[in-house]
Amino acid sequence: MLFCQIVLAQSGIEQEPPFNIKTISFVQNRNNVVPYFKLGEVFELQFDDLYGDESDYYYTITQYNYDWSQPTNLAKNEYLNGMDNQRIITYENSFNTLQLYSHYVQRFPNQYNQITKSGNYLITVLNDENEIVFSRRFIIYEELVNPKILIKRTRDFENRAGKHNIELSINYGNYLLQNPIENVKVTLIQNANWSNSISNIKPQYTLGTELIYRYNKETQFWGGNESYSIDNKIIRATNNTVAMVTSGENLYNTHLYVNKPRKNQIYTYFPDINGNFYIDNINTEKPAIQADYSWVYFSLDMPFAADKKVFINGMFNNYSLSDEYKMDFNKKTGLYEKALLLKQGFTNYQYVLTDKNGKIDYENAIDGNYFETDNLYSVLIYYQGNNERYHRVIGLSVTNSLNIQN
Repeated sequence: MLFCQIVLAQSGIEQEPPFNIKTISFVQNRNNVVPYFKLGEVFELQFDDLYGDESDYYYTITQYNYDWSQPTNLAKNEYLNGMDNQRIITYENSFNTLQLYSHYVQRFPNQYNQITKSGNYLITVLNDENEIVFSRRFIIYEELVNPKILIKRTRDFENRAGKHNIELSINYGNYLLQNPIENVKVTLIQNANWSNSISNIKPQYTLGTELIYRYNKETQFWGGNESYSIDNKIIRATNNTVAMVTSGENLYNTHLYVNKPRKNQIYTYFPDINGNFYIDNINTEKPAIQADYSWVYFSLDMPFAADKKVFINGMFNNYSLSDEYKMDFNKKTGLYEKALLLKQGFTNYQYVLTDKNGKIDYENAIDGNYFETDNLYSVLIYYQGNNERYHRVIGLSVTNSLNIQN
């Protein structure tokens, strides 16, 4: 077990939590956000423990190089003012909910430590036996360069109807960059999902103080389709996302409408929040501890695929492909089915098709690929000078594909 933990820590892989840890989120202004934060900006890590026993949890912070392959060469005191491995001392128990839970909040910066350098960071939460409970990536950035993004349809005729292509230019102006062709690194991310991010893309050419990236295949993403949504801010109400609500032994059961694959159908615009989720109980003042959990029942009307697996994911579970989110085929109903314990609010989700080894089949996505799909695209700009020992994040740009160009 210890060896496994060391490997995870060295490689920057995010570790998924056990069943009792739910609703892990980075929060600003009470909203779950994509974890990109300007150096010095205030943010929080929040999560629930369904055991509700006020357990002791601790956290460590580690800086990684731009591709997350290993920690940077900096000592911890070079990027952290103060000490980590601190106990999370801010927590409250749920109030007036059927599901008991303890809600934990860790604020940054805080009295014990402040991050002093931009870069890739992994926060690891441990229990009182120093075992890893879960870990999550986040980005600290500076605004030293001005990246500009254009989302275009691919010039590849075969996939023109289903792919997005990212064109990028970086104007570094008067900011002196040493050997930018080699020292500037770029990472492209779709809907805050690290699993299909694109990196190791060098500029095609320079134009004065601009680095130009106008690739085609190298910077393409499958467009996918709009996410499905769950709206159970009123946990006992039905609506256009919830077909039926029943009372279980201890919790409410939220039954969603049966979904059918949208592949090969005409694209229909249905606004989503690009895979995100928001916790809310419309009848309370403090949803963080007053929002309840319910069993949410998903059903997918799709023929059984013997050599494939079907998962449910989104930002609510960090796009996990663990067994907890794998759907089971019910021979009696002819449906793929799954029940998940989720905190109430507004939640985006999608169905994901993989092979037996867990590799996602983007091309044959259950709900198809459409260039009209609105996705959120982020570009992170990394730089490591010739004499520097870590990758700074010197620029960030975020846009969506609503105004896609031909």
